[in-house]
Amino acid sequence: VSMPGMMDTVLNLGLNDDTVEGLVAASGDARFAWDSYRRFIQMYADVVLELDHGAFEEALEVAKEDRGFALDTELSADDLKALVAEYKGLVQAEWGKPFPQDVHDQLWGAVGAVFGSWQSERAKVYRRLNDIPANWGTAVNVQAMVFGNMGETSATGVAFTRDPSKGDRAYYGEFLINAQGEDVVAGIRTPQYLTLKAREDAGAKAASMEEAMPAVYAELAAVFDRLETHYRDMQDIEFTVERAKLWMLQTRSGKRTAKAALKIAVDMADEGLITRDEAILRVDPMALDQLLHPTLDPKATRDVIAKGLPASPGAASGAAVFDADTAEKRAAAGDSVILIRTETSPEDIHGMHAAKGILTARGGMTSHAAVVARGMGRPCVSGAGSVSIDAKAKIMRVAGREVREGDTLTIDGTTGEVMAGSVPTVQPELSGDFGTLMGWADEVRRLKVRANAETPHDCRTARDFGAEGVGLCRTEHMFFEGSRITAVRQMILAEDEGGRRAALAKLLPEQRADFAAIFEVMAGLPVTIRLLDPPLHEFLPHEEAEFADVAKAAGVDVEILKRRAAELHEFNPMLGHRGCRLGVTYPEIYEIQARAIFEAAIDVAAKSGAAPIPEIMIPLVATRRELELMKAVVDKAAKAVFAERGTTIEYLVGTMIELPRAALRAGEIAEVGEFFSFGTNDLTQTTLGVSRDDAARFLGVYVEQGIYAKDPFVSIDVEGVGELVKLAADRGRATRPDIKLGICGEHGGDPASIDFCESVGLDYVSASPYRVPIARLAAAQAALKAG
Repeated sequence: VSMPGMMDTVLNLGLNDDTVEGLVAASGDARFAWDSYRRFIQMYADVVLELDHGAFEEALEVAKEDRGFALDTELSADDLKALVAEYKGLVQAEWGKPFPQDVHDQLWGAVGAVFGSWQSERAKVYRRLNDIPANWGTAVNVQAMVFGNMGETSATGVAFTRDPSKGDRAYYGEFLINAQGEDVVAGIRTPQYLTLKAREDAGAKAASMEEAMPAVYAELAAVFDRLETHYRDMQDIEFTVERAKLWMLQTRSGKRTAKAALKIAVDMADEGLITRDEAILRVDPMALDQLLHPTLDPKATRDVIAKGLPASPGAASGAAVFDADTAEKRAAAGDSVILIRTETSPEDIHGMHAAKGILTARGGMTSHAAVVARGMGRPCVSGAGSVSIDAKAKIMRVAGREVREGDTLTIDGTTGEVMAGSVPTVQPELSGDFGTLMGWADEVRRLKVRANAETPHDCRTARDFGAEGVGLCRTEHMFFEGSRITAVRQMILAEDEGGRRAALAKLLPEQRADFAAIFEVMAGLPVTIRLLDPPLHEFLPHEEAEFADVAKAAGVDVEILKRRAAELHEFNPMLGHRGCRLGVTYPEIYEIQARAIFEAAIDVAAKSGAAPIPEIMIPLVATRRELELMKAVVDKAAKAVFAERGTTIEYLVGTMIELPRAALRAGEIAEVGEFFSFGTNDLTQTTLGVSRDDAARFLGVYVEQGIYAKDPFVSIDVEGVGELVKLAADRGRATRPDIKLGICGEHGGDPASIDFCESVGLDYVSASPYRVPIARLAAAQAALKAG
């Protein structure tokens, strides 16, 4: 599994005061040999001895300044020999021992450092972000060097067999003459383009590899085609040219943006290189998230202050920050941030993930920042050479302007533009390759995909993304709107059923209008509506000033209101007077909601000719009797409305399985309930005995320690919560073979959880609107894996 930039590397290992002379003799190039030794000491001191590489960089800069040179390649053999002596002195001073001259000591030191980098903080973060198990471990490769820094006929480069940003079938890469691989990958020098077309498109002056080394380029192009045909995937390749001879260093499946992944998968299927099923399996469902959010409005005014390379597409606005720790801290506080660095390093991985976008002054399209940003789906502009970054002062200077920490910036990773301020966005166009692949996915998936939505806008968004109904409409959100909260509070404060009914009568037209608006969008599709779920005290005021306002609006004394609020207060409201317990004690609440649902459904059916299918869900059921009582309330309301309107519609009454007892007693609950919707948010809380709102304090440690493989609120705990879901599904089907089974917790948009839902044989998953395409693709992949 590729972890670009996370594992350590040591180049030129084996050089010492004796072997460097052998390299001088073998190569006939003293400058090259001493440059390689200089590089080795610096890298070994950094990676193996863990000394501050800044001191070595400073010594190199001083040497260049003394000679009036801009690049280390301009230093002579004598300059580099003197620099090696200075480097060895730095090691002696900082490490307390001479630089190791025994090549076997060097080798085992390097081997240990590479193994050790598996447990580096950056590698841990990368594994966590990409679901790579820590117990897989790693290996260390020891291989002979070939040298790209042997003069003008030597070079090093990184290339992709297709464009990893857009997916176009065109060679994409960069190279540097007289350089080693770290120069390209780390972004220390801005490289040259691989192809003539890429250079011309970018308006660059430095010769492309196709122009500077035509014979080697032709050989490289043939290798690209051979590797891609063999591996049947876009390849990420590293190569070195040593004195006009091409050497291939490595190949691996290349990291790519979601847009590129879609295009490459569809194109390769059309080319006959892979099948359509393989194309479906090639795209990471979570990567689609990159495509489902707005991009910069092309008509908006842009205050462009700099331009770099379009390293990773997409756009983002946020506060400028200059280090990874600040990016992570501010993002955790809810801020959108743009991480600005001279060049990124693997140690910046946590800040890159936290940031909305990344800007670097140095580096190319295949630098660390570019590769990692594309893999994460973060917009990135690299190689913005016109900007000057003072990381200590936290200031970026460009064209006489200053951007300080906290100032708002916008970057466009598709064009390479950097803009002052925030730029408006537009909704994405989801057609072309996206539409093609999703069409293929829909042909093979078995699971239906619905959306968790309770507003017409959310419903429209979900339907545009391919939702096949609503799997969870939370009605309590409708009660908190300003014009309704007063009536809700009057209902809560009422001393008897008559008072409650009078207050609820005011809510009936509002609820009916809410449901009608949703049904109009979802006409002809099932809509699962959860009746009132939260404890009543959540609707009451908490601040002193609020009490006075509410008391006045409700026409009651403030002290009466406070006393009622005190009576309703609960020490553990999640397990208190909520869900069906409200309906059992105050059945008129569920009765009025049911009436609003049926009246709205009949109105929309008459208007549109496509009747919605209400699925009325009773929350927090633990016993058969609870559901029996609440179904009777709903059926009574339906009968009354049907009689008044002289027509009927199809509907179902079921429950949300969110308590362990409900899962255990699913067989008898299915005698009453016509569908189960697994509310895995609360089922996880009640099964694990963990509060989702408080779990952040320790769940991270639990995952790190291997207690849970993943956060159980992000991906379903298959062994615990999953076992209850499977048991409830089996027992429910045993009682009612045609029972409808779905999941509506946040797990409904998680690909790993969708795999589990497929294995259990659920009928549908329900996810947030922007996760619907993710769920559609994940459901198709789950079906293909299941065979």
